[in-house]
Amino acid sequence: MILSKYIKGSLLVVAFALFSCGGSGGGGDDDGSGTILPPEAAVLTFPNKDEECNQGTILSSSESRVTFEWESSANTNSYTVVLKNLDTNEESETGVNSNLASITIKRNTAYSWHVISKSNKTTTIATSETWKFYNAGEGVENYAPFPADLVAPSMGAEVASPVTLSWSGSDVDNDITSYEVYLDTANPPTNVQETTSNTTIENIALDADTVYYWRVKTTDESGSNSLSPVFEFRTE
Repeated sequence: MILSKYIKGSLLVVAFALFSCGGSGGGGDDDGSGTILPPEAAVLTFPNKDEECNQGTILSSSESRVTFEWESSANTNSYTVVLKNLDTNEESETGVNSNLASITIKRNTAYSWHVISKSNKTTTIATSETWKFYNAGEGVENYAPFPADLVAPSMGAEVASPVTLSWSGSDVDNDITSYEVYLDTANPPTNVQETTSNTTIENIALDADTVYYWRVKTTDESGSNSLSPVFEFRTE
């Protein structure tokens, strides 16, 4: 009888140990071998890319509350929405634990936004694409183009002469007519290198071992315009 009780007790201990070691699946943030998987990048869904945002709650003539949405990403416990006012270049961050965030923003204002995915089990993060949109206001018939995205040379790059400048532009009204490209050794640059409807200027001969600054002014059919940030690069 004593031996029987001893055997039963031992079996209970072994079963408990096996159950404890088995766990509950790790919440989906490991691959079954104990390796912590990093969070994946979120996929943005709203506000739509390069479009007018006219959904949300109007709070006043100058502000509205917009709900930002994205698809939930794997191995993620929380998100940070990074919102940039493209008129002032001011950034704000909003942390949430779900795949949406309701944020009060300015009306008649262009913004860019992206989402950072985070995990409680690793310091590795993942960053979504960056989308631009225009938060609508009252009585707007034409929207200024978004500031151009400077592609190359990238910020702080070192490049050989002759240099090719390239950028991308976008506009809610899709009526961009020209780009005025500034290139100079002064910051901000004031020398107009060229005015063009293209998004590339090739074979620009520049002095060696010199720091240059460049930016792009985008203009649409109504004469509305926007200025990109200033990028700098050094020639070899």
